Amino acid sequence: MAATQISDIIVPEVFNPYVTERTAELSAFWQSGVVEEVEGLNVLASEGGQLVNMPFFQDLTGDDEILSDAADLTVNKISADKDVAVLHTRGKAWGVKDLAKALSGADPMAAIGDLVAGYWARRKQAVLINTLNGALSASTMSANVLDISGLTGGAEVIDGPSFVDATAMLGDNSVNLTAVAMHSATVVKLKKDDLIEFVPDSQGKNHLPYYQGRRVIEDDSMPVATDVYTTYLFGPGAVGHADGQAPMPTETDRDSLAGEDILINRQHFVLHPRGIAWTPGVGVPASTTPSNGELASGLNWTRVYEAKNIRIVQFIHKLA
Repeated sequence: MAATQISDIIVPEVFNPYVTERTAELSAFWQSGVVEEVEGLNVLASEGGQLVNMPFFQDLTGDDEILSDAADLTVNKISADKDVAVLHTRGKAWGVKDLAKALSGADPMAAIGDLVAGYWARRKQAVLINTLNGALSASTMSANVLDISGLTGGAEVIDGPSFVDATAMLGDNSVNLTAVAMHSATVVKLKKDDLIEFVPDSQGKNHLPYYQGRRVIEDDSMPVATDVYTTYLFGPGAVGHADGQAPMPTETDRDSLAGEDILINRQHFVLHPRGIAWTPGVGVPASTTPSNGELASGLNWTRVYEAKNIRIVQFIHKLA
């Protein structure tokens, strides 16, 4: 009997949506509600081009007027602006050596799908962290950043009161912050302080960590510079996501001379901090998908929402 080949088990029409769904299931950012699928954004992400324009109306401002028979009301303009997201186009290929164990499973397509989905969950998370690092370091985003790392006498250390100060960066919108992403070392510090609470999930099976009523996402890809840690606070849907459509999302190939089966997977997606527009600076062509390093530069981002309507706060602190 001939050996099982990748092309024998991968059905793209089944494999592609499976990978997409499992990627979301495997990411705490999706499961916590921080990343949210944006209605209509998937259509924009599939229309071609590297930039996705999302127009919106500015909030209404100004004092009301006293009605009078002697004077007409003043007609005010409703101002419009646009948020701009970038379409990420990424891909990866694997040879049979990486997939040999999965091929031996009872359901090899599902096993390979889980491997691919887990890979993209990690890579999308890397895109997200670099995006946050860049967007929140933009010169227009200072109202959403609390940096206590330069203080002394213990004031530089994360604790209950300083965390409250971080939430207060959004003013009366602070109640909308529902999740917090921390490095594991930060989580350990707060556990030692007996400040992490574990709450059963909706099915009563898993106990999820919460800090001051906010779901904790523990991730060691959170920024660390020497002894300075970065924590992010989020409101629901702070990051918009949509899958585009790569011309050929999944392909299989075989190098007959090498006896190697190959699986190729491509992803087109938007993963955007809502209210902070992608505005590439000098040396970053607007027509190309950016690298993670370019995403991490504050020179490539500009705030377009009112600061407290951006459901993200960057909190920079120490642990001791």
